[in-house]
Amino acid sequence: MREDAPLLHDNVFTDDMGKKSEQPSNVDKELHFVKGDIAQGFAEADVVVEREFKTATVHQGYIEPHVATADWNEDGHLTIWTSTQGSFACRTQTAAMLQIPVSQVKVVPCEIGGGFGGKITVYLQPVAALLSRHCGRPVQVAMQRDEVFEGTGPTPGSFMRVKLGATKEGKLTAGEAWIAFDAGAFPGGPIGPACMCVFSCYDLAHAKVDGYNVMLNKQKTQAYRAPGSTHAAFACETVLDELAEKLEIDPIQLRLQNAAVEGTRRVDGPVYPRIGCVEVLQAAQNSDHFQSTLEGPHRGRGVALGFWFNCGLKSSATAHVNSDGTVTLTEGSTDIGGSRASIAMQLAETLGITAEEVHPQVADTDSVGYTDVTGGSRVTFATGLAAYKVGLDIQQQMASRAAILWDCPAEDVTVEDGVYSHNGDSLTFGELAGKLHATGEAVVGRAAVAPDGATNTFGAHIVDVEVDPDTGKTSILRYTVIQDAGKAIHPSYVEGQMQGGAVQGIGWALNEEYFLDDQGRMENASFLDYRIPTCLDVPMIDTIIVEVPNPDHPFGVRGVGETPIVPPPAAIAIAIYNAVGVRMGELPISPPRLWKAISVKS
Repeated sequence: MREDAPLLHDNVFTDDMGKKSEQPSNVDKELHFVKGDIAQGFAEADVVVEREFKTATVHQGYIEPHVATADWNEDGHLTIWTSTQGSFACRTQTAAMLQIPVSQVKVVPCEIGGGFGGKITVYLQPVAALLSRHCGRPVQVAMQRDEVFEGTGPTPGSFMRVKLGATKEGKLTAGEAWIAFDAGAFPGGPIGPACMCVFSCYDLAHAKVDGYNVMLNKQKTQAYRAPGSTHAAFACETVLDELAEKLEIDPIQLRLQNAAVEGTRRVDGPVYPRIGCVEVLQAAQNSDHFQSTLEGPHRGRGVALGFWFNCGLKSSATAHVNSDGTVTLTEGSTDIGGSRASIAMQLAETLGITAEEVHPQVADTDSVGYTDVTGGSRVTFATGLAAYKVGLDIQQQMASRAAILWDCPAEDVTVEDGVYSHNGDSLTFGELAGKLHATGEAVVGRAAVAPDGATNTFGAHIVDVEVDPDTGKTSILRYTVIQDAGKAIHPSYVEGQMQGGAVQGIGWALNEEYFLDDQGRMENASFLDYRIPTCLDVPMIDTIIVEVPNPDHPFGVRGVGETPIVPPPAAIAIAIYNAVGVRMGELPISPPRLWKAISVKS
């Protein structure tokens, strides 16, 4: 970032809130948000805490490597079978690289073995396509594990400085954050979400956030589950915990006193609609875990709060009614985390039939309308909304068919719980489906949606740890995730998302990082040396689902997939402090790093 630093690119200029710099720079993006009067806010504070934080580069750690099979026919049409988070995004990117129309590319999304943001960008698909065109045969290309680590985009490392002030009664008066992300060798990086999320859990009258995407001579970074928010929460929540200690206020109570509520304006501008931040904190405060006593030497408990949003973007779906009363649903969102089931359940609920009577399928890019990526916690929300509107379309058509049978106006047919009625006559959805051929053409429902704005999800994590001061090893004894799901469409899948995100956050907190040599080459490019958590590293993770309905969805749905990765590093760092009295400001809190900190303190 220094003015005399060597330039990576002489054609990259800083984008500073829409204004371009006059000179090339290694800082490709700057963001600056201000709310209120920051100087006044800190002047009103009785206690101020300011700390610096660093986080290492970490990978998404999906088990299935990148793979693509391509068949470029003699007629010029290209078919790609691939593991991807977005078949339409894959089609667009591949067509652009190959300089062919998107209509000549069909992408068939295969079952995916994990993505977490890392399978949005194309890597192998254009390569497989060119090889197929060259040899005239289908070609499959797959990465080895070291190629995944070295050739794809991890999440950025970061340097952050966070400052919070509060009155002696515990009212937060001001917050200030300075955040710099390692974007890698090319522009891009989640500095926007980081700046948006850093103070998002709290009602601050005065706040200031400065963010920078900085290019370094390393591999380009990409999205990783709630990109930017985990970094920001690690800094903010750790400072807030220290503030609670200095004020001698219970850490959950301090959060409750300052929690964001409906009407709170974030530092980046948006005003919250109905949200569940307070309800999540209350559930955490009343949980068996928080109410229990933790005993034993070198043991500590930590609590942290986290936030993520789910975007709308575009989704499409169609469905047709079969004569046996079932419905075949076709949608375009790659299934990660059981989204097919949750979307089918929303269609079933709309039609008044059972979920088992809906047969969902994820279609290729030639068979369904444009649908954005599976990411941003958007699928159950946005594609679910498309399925709901498909259901309304089908319901209207079915009522018209019943009207033909009963020789009455369609508007006189009532529908309740899948039963169509008029003047004492009634037919179930299945019975009416069996009569469709006698009343006209096939019944096909269609919908394409682009929901405006974003909805918001909050989660609180409670963790108990035990630290071995002789080795620096941290063991997780107990873990509880509390999260607002809006409406848990498929509770067991929601719990799975909460548990999976927590485990990834535990790995980020304690073990995971890129080790690079002086030439920028990765030295631990295998799962043997890049250590993600296994079942031996974590206990059974308890979950508490809070349901505060999302006002922008007919069933109250909120996306749940990304928030669970946000609080773990902060919660674990706080627990470690309560266990051994050392405040850790750098991730991962690996045994050597923690042992050194304990030794210095001793």
